[in-house]
Amino acid sequence: MDTPARGDVGLTVGLDIGGTKILGVLLGPDGVVQGSLRLPTTRGVTGVVATSTSVVRALTDEAGIRGNLVGVGVGVPGVVDPITGTVAHGVNLGFPGAPTPLAQLLSAELGGVRVQVENDLNVAALGAAHAIGTSADLAFLALGTGLAAGLLLDGRLRRGASGAAGEIGHIPYVVDGPFCACGQRGCLELYASGASLDARWPGSGKVPAPVALFAAAASGDPEAVALRDDFAVAVAAAIRILVLTTDVRCVVLGGGVSELGTPLLEAVVRALSAQAVASEFLAARRIGERVGLAPLGIPIAAIGAALLVRRSLGN
Repeated sequence: MDTPARGDVGLTVGLDIGGTKILGVLLGPDGVVQGSLRLPTTRGVTGVVATSTSVVRALTDEAGIRGNLVGVGVGVPGVVDPITGTVAHGVNLGFPGAPTPLAQLLSAELGGVRVQVENDLNVAALGAAHAIGTSADLAFLALGTGLAAGLLLDGRLRRGASGAAGEIGHIPYVVDGPFCACGQRGCLELYASGASLDARWPGSGKVPAPVALFAAAASGDPEAVALRDDFAVAVAAAIRILVLTTDVRCVVLGGGVSELGTPLLEAVVRALSAQAVASEFLAARRIGERVGLAPLGIPIAAIGAALLVRRSLGN
Protein backbone atom coordinates (compact mmCIF):
# COMPACT_ATOMS: atom_id res chain seq x y z
CA MET A 1 0.00 0.00 0.00
CA ASP A 2 1.40 3.41 -0.95
CA THR A 3 1.76 5.84 1.94
CA PRO A 4 0.91 9.46 1.05
CA ALA A 5 3.58 12.04 1.66
CA ARG A 6 3.77 13.82 5.01
CA GLY A 7 1.29 16.71 5.14
CA ASP A 8 -1.21 15.18 2.70
CA VAL A 9 -4.78 15.53 3.89
CA GLY A 10 -6.43 12.16 3.56
CA LEU A 11 -8.40 9.57 5.43
CA THR A 12 -7.33 7.85 8.60
CA VAL A 13 -8.57 4.80 10.46
CA GLY A 14 -8.73 4.71 14.23
CA LEU A 15 -8.82 1.45 16.17
CA ASP A 16 -10.02 1.06 19.76
CA ILE A 17 -8.60 -2.30 20.79
CA GLY A 18 -10.09 -3.83 23.93
CA GLY A 19 -10.27 -7.20 25.59
CA THR A 20 -13.64 -8.06 24.03
CA LYS A 21 -13.86 -5.97 20.85
CA ILE A 22 -11.90 -4.06 18.25
CA LEU A 23 -13.82 -1.03 17.04
CA GLY A 24 -12.62 0.85 13.99
CA VAL A 25 -13.72 4.12 12.43
CA LEU A 26 -12.85 5.73 9.10
CA LEU A 27 -12.32 9.45 9.60
CA GLY A 28 -12.56 11.89 6.75
CA PRO A 29 -10.38 14.99 6.26
CA ASP A 30 -13.16 17.06 7.83
CA GLY A 31 -13.07 14.99 11.02
CA VAL A 32 -16.41 13.32 10.28
CA VAL A 33 -16.78 9.55 10.72
CA GLN A 34 -17.43 7.97 7.33
CA GLY A 35 -17.73 4.37 8.47
CA SER A 36 -17.33 2.08 11.45
CA LEU A 37 -16.91 -1.61 12.15
CA ARG A 38 -16.75 -3.69 15.30
CA LEU A 39 -15.33 -7.21 15.50
CA PRO A 40 -14.73 -9.47 18.50
CA THR A 41 -11.17 -9.54 19.78
CA THR A 42 -9.11 -12.66 19.21
CA ARG A 43 -6.65 -12.82 22.10
CA GLY A 44 -2.93 -13.00 21.53
CA VAL A 45 -0.60 -10.94 19.36
CA THR A 46 -1.37 -12.84 16.16
CA GLY A 47 -5.12 -12.67 16.73
CA VAL A 48 -5.16 -8.95 17.56
CA VAL A 49 -3.05 -8.07 14.51
CA ALA A 50 -5.21 -10.23 12.23
CA THR A 51 -8.50 -8.80 13.50
CA SER A 52 -7.18 -5.23 13.37
CA THR A 53 -6.07 -5.80 9.78
CA SER A 54 -9.51 -7.13 8.89
CA VAL A 55 -11.21 -4.05 10.36
CA VAL A 56 -8.95 -1.63 8.47
CA ARG A 57 -9.30 -3.46 5.17
CA ALA A 58 -13.07 -3.76 5.48
CA LEU A 59 -13.46 -0.03 6.19
CA THR A 60 -11.19 1.09 3.36
CA ASP A 61 -12.50 -1.43 0.83
CA GLU A 62 -16.10 -0.49 1.54
CA ALA A 63 -15.27 3.17 0.97
CA GLY A 64 -13.06 2.35 -2.04
CA ILE A 65 -10.19 4.43 -0.68
CA ARG A 66 -7.51 1.97 0.40
CA GLY A 67 -4.85 3.82 -1.63
CA ASN A 68 -5.82 7.14 -0.02
CA LEU A 69 -5.38 5.97 3.55
CA VAL A 70 -2.72 8.14 5.20
CA GLY A 71 -2.42 6.20 8.43
CA VAL A 72 -3.89 4.06 11.18
CA GLY A 73 -4.07 5.11 14.81
CA VAL A 74 -4.42 2.52 17.54
CA GLY A 75 -5.60 2.93 21.12
CA VAL A 76 -4.69 -0.07 23.24
CA PRO A 77 -4.53 -0.90 26.97
CA GLY A 78 -1.17 -1.66 28.47
CA VAL A 79 2.19 0.07 28.78
CA VAL A 80 2.62 1.81 25.43
CA ASP A 81 5.74 3.40 23.98
CA PRO A 82 4.37 5.73 21.29
CA ILE A 83 7.85 6.31 19.87
CA THR A 84 8.64 2.66 19.17
CA GLY A 85 5.02 1.56 18.76
CA THR A 86 5.37 -1.22 21.31
CA VAL A 87 2.91 -2.50 23.89
CA ALA A 88 3.92 -4.32 27.09
CA HIS A 89 1.77 -5.96 29.76
CA GLY A 90 -1.34 -5.99 27.60
CA VAL A 91 -2.82 -8.65 29.87
CA ASN A 92 -6.42 -8.16 28.74
CA LEU A 93 -5.32 -8.89 25.18
CA GLY A 94 -3.17 -11.91 25.99
CA PHE A 95 0.04 -10.00 25.19
CA PRO A 96 3.32 -10.92 26.92
CA GLY A 97 4.97 -8.74 29.53
CA ALA A 98 7.80 -7.92 27.16
CA PRO A 99 7.22 -5.16 24.59
CA THR A 100 5.32 -6.26 21.48
CA PRO A 101 6.04 -4.23 18.29
CA LEU A 102 2.36 -3.76 17.50
CA ALA A 103 2.82 -0.78 15.15
CA GLN A 104 5.43 -2.60 13.11
CA LEU A 105 3.42 -5.82 12.89
CA LEU A 106 0.21 -4.08 11.87
CA SER A 107 1.97 -1.82 9.37
CA ALA A 108 3.55 -4.85 7.70
CA GLU A 109 0.14 -6.50 7.30
CA LEU A 110 -1.25 -3.28 5.80
CA GLY A 111 1.46 -2.87 3.19
CA GLY A 112 3.58 -0.31 5.00
CA VAL A 113 0.95 2.28 5.91
CA ARG A 114 1.91 4.42 8.91
CA VAL A 115 0.62 3.05 12.22
CA GLN A 116 0.70 5.07 15.44
CA VAL A 117 0.06 3.32 18.76
CA GLU A 118 -1.03 5.03 21.97
CA ASN A 119 -2.57 4.15 25.32
CA ASP A 120 -6.35 3.79 25.07
CA LEU A 121 -7.11 6.48 27.65
CA ASN A 122 -4.92 9.00 25.89
CA VAL A 123 -6.72 8.56 22.58
CA ALA A 124 -10.02 8.74 24.47
CA ALA A 125 -8.96 12.16 25.77
CA LEU A 126 -8.28 13.30 22.20
CA GLY A 127 -11.61 11.91 21.02
CA ALA A 128 -13.52 13.46 23.91
CA ALA A 129 -12.10 16.91 23.19
CA HIS A 130 -13.06 16.52 19.53
CA ALA A 131 -16.57 15.28 20.37
CA ILE A 132 -17.42 18.11 22.74
CA GLY A 133 -15.66 20.71 20.61
CA THR A 134 -13.17 22.08 23.11
CA SER A 135 -9.53 23.08 22.97
CA ALA A 136 -9.35 23.54 26.75
CA ASP A 137 -7.21 21.37 29.02
CA LEU A 138 -9.12 18.12 29.55
CA ALA A 139 -9.01 14.91 31.53
CA PHE A 140 -10.88 11.82 30.39
CA LEU A 141 -11.69 9.82 33.53
CA ALA A 142 -12.55 6.21 32.75
CA LEU A 143 -14.88 4.55 35.24
CA GLY A 144 -14.51 0.99 34.04
CA THR A 145 -12.91 -2.18 35.35
CA GLY A 146 -10.21 0.09 36.72
CA LEU A 147 -9.88 3.83 37.30
CA ALA A 148 -7.47 6.01 35.34
CA ALA A 149 -7.36 9.17 33.27
CA GLY A 150 -6.03 10.39 29.95
CA LEU A 151 -4.71 13.96 30.04
CA LEU A 152 -4.72 16.57 27.29
CA LEU A 153 -2.83 19.68 28.43
CA ASP A 154 -1.93 22.68 26.28
CA GLY A 155 -3.23 20.72 23.31
CA ARG A 156 -0.79 17.85 23.89
CA LEU A 157 -1.11 14.45 25.52
CA ARG A 158 0.61 14.30 28.89
CA ARG A 159 2.09 10.83 29.28
CA GLY A 160 4.58 11.42 32.08
CA ALA A 161 8.19 10.31 32.43
CA SER A 162 7.32 6.62 32.31
CA GLY A 163 3.91 6.73 30.66
CA ALA A 164 2.05 6.47 33.97
CA ALA A 165 0.46 9.94 34.06
CA GLY A 166 -3.21 9.72 35.01
CA GLU A 167 -2.95 6.47 36.99
CA ILE A 168 -4.88 8.00 39.86
CA GLY A 169 -6.69 4.75 40.63
CA HIS A 170 -3.63 3.63 42.56
CA ILE A 171 -3.49 6.60 44.89
CA PRO A 172 -4.34 5.27 48.38
CA TYR A 173 -7.81 6.48 49.41
CA VAL A 174 -8.45 4.49 52.59
CA VAL A 175 -5.26 4.00 54.59
CA ASP A 176 -6.23 0.66 56.15
CA GLY A 177 -8.40 -0.50 53.25
CA PRO A 178 -8.21 -3.85 51.46
CA PHE A 179 -5.20 -4.87 49.43
CA CYS A 180 -5.15 -3.79 45.80
CA ALA A 181 -3.72 -5.88 42.95
CA CYS A 182 -0.95 -3.27 42.69
CA GLY A 183 0.32 -4.25 46.16
CA GLN A 184 -0.91 -1.19 48.06
CA ARG A 185 -3.89 -0.90 50.36
CA GLY A 186 -7.10 1.06 49.95
CA CYS A 187 -6.45 2.33 46.43
CA LEU A 188 -9.04 4.69 44.97
CA GLU A 189 -9.77 2.14 42.23
CA LEU A 190 -11.26 -0.15 44.88
CA TYR A 191 -13.98 2.43 45.59
CA ALA A 192 -14.54 4.39 42.37
CA SER A 193 -14.52 1.84 39.53
CA GLY A 194 -17.08 -0.34 37.83
CA ALA A 195 -15.37 -3.38 39.28
CA SER A 196 -15.87 -2.01 42.79
CA LEU A 197 -19.62 -1.81 42.19
CA ASP A 198 -19.64 -5.32 40.71
CA ALA A 199 -18.07 -6.59 43.93
CA ARG A 200 -20.34 -4.67 46.30
CA TRP A 201 -23.67 -4.74 44.44
CA PRO A 202 -23.81 -7.60 41.92
CA GLY A 203 -26.21 -7.16 39.04
CA SER A 204 -28.92 -9.69 38.33
CA GLY A 205 -29.04 -11.49 35.01
CA LYS A 206 -28.38 -9.05 32.19
CA VAL A 207 -28.62 -5.96 34.39
CA PRO A 208 -25.14 -4.50 35.09
CA ALA A 209 -24.28 -3.75 38.70
CA PRO A 210 -24.19 0.07 38.28
CA VAL A 211 -27.64 0.08 36.66
CA ALA A 212 -29.08 -2.20 39.35
CA LEU A 213 -27.55 -0.11 42.14
CA PHE A 214 -28.74 3.26 40.87
CA ALA A 215 -32.22 1.87 40.17
CA ALA A 216 -32.44 0.51 43.71
CA ALA A 217 -31.22 3.82 45.10
CA ALA A 218 -33.80 5.73 43.07
CA SER A 219 -36.52 3.50 44.54
CA GLY A 220 -35.39 4.42 48.06
CA ASP A 221 -33.46 1.29 49.11
CA PRO A 222 -31.37 2.69 52.01
CA GLU A 223 -28.46 0.29 51.46
CA ALA A 224 -28.35 1.20 47.77
CA VAL A 225 -28.55 4.91 48.56
CA ALA A 226 -25.60 4.62 50.93
CA LEU A 227 -23.48 2.69 48.42
CA ARG A 228 -24.39 5.02 45.55
CA ASP A 229 -23.38 8.02 47.63
CA ASP A 230 -20.13 6.36 48.78
CA PHE A 231 -19.31 5.64 45.14
CA ALA A 232 -20.08 9.22 44.13
CA VAL A 233 -17.84 10.54 46.91
CA ALA A 234 -14.97 8.35 45.69
CA VAL A 235 -15.45 9.47 42.08
CA ALA A 236 -15.57 13.06 43.31
CA ALA A 237 -12.24 12.47 45.06
CA ALA A 238 -10.75 11.28 41.76
CA ILE A 239 -12.04 14.40 40.02
CA ARG A 240 -10.73 16.62 42.78
CA ILE A 241 -7.28 15.03 42.46
CA LEU A 242 -7.26 15.65 38.71
CA VAL A 243 -8.35 19.27 39.02
CA LEU A 244 -6.02 20.14 41.89
CA THR A 245 -2.98 18.55 40.21
CA THR A 246 -3.53 19.62 36.60
CA ASP A 247 -6.20 22.37 36.81
CA VAL A 248 -7.96 20.99 33.74
CA ARG A 249 -10.98 22.94 32.55
CA CYS A 250 -12.96 19.81 31.65
CA VAL A 251 -13.23 16.41 33.30
CA VAL A 252 -15.12 14.02 31.03
CA LEU A 253 -16.52 10.89 32.66
CA GLY A 254 -16.30 7.84 30.43
CA GLY A 255 -16.09 4.07 30.71
CA GLY A 256 -18.93 1.66 31.31
CA VAL A 257 -20.29 3.31 34.45
CA SER A 258 -20.70 6.63 32.65
CA GLU A 259 -23.50 5.09 30.59
CA LEU A 260 -25.70 5.67 33.66
CA GLY A 261 -25.86 9.22 32.36
CA THR A 262 -27.49 12.05 34.28
CA PRO A 263 -28.10 10.15 37.56
CA LEU A 264 -24.36 9.49 37.83
CA LEU A 265 -23.43 13.06 37.00
CA GLU A 266 -25.93 14.47 39.49
CA ALA A 267 -24.66 12.19 42.28
CA VAL A 268 -21.04 13.15 41.62
CA VAL A 269 -21.77 16.88 41.43
CA ARG A 270 -23.71 16.65 44.72
CA ALA A 271 -20.67 15.04 46.33
CA LEU A 272 -18.35 17.72 44.95
CA SER A 273 -20.68 20.45 46.22
CA ALA A 274 -20.82 18.88 49.67
CA GLN A 275 -17.02 18.67 49.82
CA ALA A 276 -16.76 22.37 48.93
CA VAL A 277 -19.14 23.57 51.65
CA ALA A 278 -16.47 23.60 54.37
CA SER A 279 -13.62 24.74 52.11
CA GLU A 280 -13.47 28.19 50.59
CA PHE A 281 -10.48 26.98 48.61
CA LEU A 282 -12.44 24.14 46.98
CA ALA A 283 -15.49 26.31 46.47
CA ALA A 284 -13.38 28.82 44.54
CA ARG A 285 -12.21 26.09 42.17
CA ARG A 286 -15.86 25.47 41.05
CA ILE A 287 -14.98 21.86 40.35
CA GLY A 288 -18.54 20.66 39.84
CA GLU A 289 -18.92 23.00 36.88
CA ARG A 290 -15.98 21.34 35.13
CA VAL A 291 -17.48 17.83 35.02
CA GLY A 292 -19.44 16.33 32.15
CA LEU A 293 -20.29 13.00 30.55
CA ALA A 294 -18.75 11.46 27.46
CA PRO A 295 -21.29 11.69 24.62
CA LEU A 296 -23.25 8.45 24.31
CA GLY A 297 -23.07 6.56 21.05
CA ILE A 298 -19.85 8.24 19.88
CA PRO A 299 -16.76 5.99 19.62
CA ILE A 300 -14.47 8.60 21.12
CA ALA A 301 -11.44 6.33 21.63
CA ALA A 302 -11.45 5.16 18.01
CA ILE A 303 -11.98 8.74 16.79
CA GLY A 304 -9.13 9.90 19.02
CA ALA A 305 -6.87 7.20 17.57
CA ALA A 306 -7.66 8.40 14.04
CA LEU A 307 -6.91 11.99 15.08
CA LEU A 308 -3.68 10.83 16.73
CA VAL A 309 -2.14 9.49 13.54
CA ARG A 310 -3.33 12.55 11.64
CA ARG A 311 -1.45 14.72 14.14
CA SER A 312 1.68 12.63 13.67
CA LEU A 313 1.50 13.31 9.94
CA GLY A 314 1.14 17.03 10.47
CA ASN A 315 -2.53 17.18 9.34
